[in-house]
Amino acid sequence: MAIPDLDSSVGHSFGMEWDGVVIKQITEVSGLKIEQDVIELKENSAADGKYTVKKLPGRPKAGEVTLTRGLTEDTSFEDWIKKSHFGKMTDARKGGAILVFDFEGTELKRYEMLNAWPKSLEVSTLKAGDTSVLTEKLTITHEGFKIQFM
Repeated sequence: MAIPDLDSSVGHSFGMEWDGVVIKQITEVSGLKIEQDVIELKENSAADGKYTVKKLPGRPKAGEVTLTRGLTEDTSFEDWIKKSHFGKMTDARKGGAILVFDFEGTELKRYEMLNAWPKSLEVSTLKAGDTSVLTEKLTITHEGFKIQFM
């Protein structure tokens, strides 16, 4: 049986897609993970009465993803977070995806977030004499996470 040729993707080739919100010029995405609780079942199940611990899968955990981009005139981060701060959650909750591309620009994977909304917005430190690029970080919380292979 032949082994398929599976090249790894590169970390700089990604994009964003959100329904209703277009986020441009993202420089970093962190927090892409799927996690669930672990339930420990402690019992004396062996015939000799020895104590054993069995680990079982628990509930899925909601997650958070952080997007970083250079500070620009684009107000999509601010507009989105204002909706959640004013309690307009019907407008604030979005479905979206982080896309990963191969070397040729073909989509490899799609990390879909369900009912995502912005939790916080942070601007990098303002410091006199500093020559670094100003950035803004948007932390998004979501209620579910799916991975789609293309």
